[in-house]
Amino acid sequence: MARAKKNVRKSGRRHPLATAALVAVGLLVTGAAYAGFSQTSATAEVDLTSQQTIEEGRKLFGANCATCHGTGAQGTEEGPSLIGSGAASVHFQVDTGRMPLAYQGPQGMVKPKQFTEEQTLQMAAYVASLAPGPGLPEAQYLTADDSNDIANGGVLFRINCAMCHNVAAAGGALTEGKFAPPLGGVEPSHIYEAMVTGPQNMPVFNDANLSPQDKADIISYLKYLENEPTVGGFSLGSIGPVAEGMFIWVLGLGAIVGLTVWVTAKSN
Repeated sequence: MARAKKNVRKSGRRHPLATAALVAVGLLVTGAAYAGFSQTSATAEVDLTSQQTIEEGRKLFGANCATCHGTGAQGTEEGPSLIGSGAASVHFQVDTGRMPLAYQGPQGMVKPKQFTEEQTLQMAAYVASLAPGPGLPEAQYLTADDSNDIANGGVLFRINCAMCHNVAAAGGALTEGKFAPPLGGVEPSHIYEAMVTGPQNMPVFNDANLSPQDKADIISYLKYLENEPTVGGFSLGSIGPVAEGMFIWVLGLGAIVGLTVWVTAKSN
């Protein structure tokens, strides 16, 4: 009887590793929550007009950007002037990883960004303090949902953007090694900022060309394209008749050759 009680008592004991596992899980959850909160708080608390923010941005700019753009952002032989480019331009280029450039080429390439959101906004604040320029988009124009006119966005996109980015926003080739990038998976803020700043080969669409609501409609249309299934079958990259013609040619010619071989083999 005593042995049975002892076995019962032992079976109810917690495994020695259970406490360590619970502590590890708690630390992971707490760390993730804190990181998310810190990211949100840092972004929300950045005041682009604060002198402290501008000063921090000036320091970051001097350490990372002045080599190409000059100590006062006036430009050099290596990089253009940023005076008057505005906060939107800095946020687009830095937050997409295009800047700093990895190498000199036809255009900047998207890559993992090197600065936090707070640091990016600080540099944007510094450049914005030098001269008036396009500011960061308002949150109400970045919703990308059914509250915007998706049909109007489609019309505007086909009129203003499809000749470079393709009617399905799959991107396209330009001259001298340049290209219009695909727009799938791009953040709404980056799409808006690209429209108002005209990075690299892209023209500027200011509010006189496309109103903020027009831009919001275009963003909603692009997100609609991104999330809708391809109802016509295989998209083949959505790059147009070249890929479709090649597919039909290869498939059709292959079928004819196969049929010919089969008929010839049967006739023998």
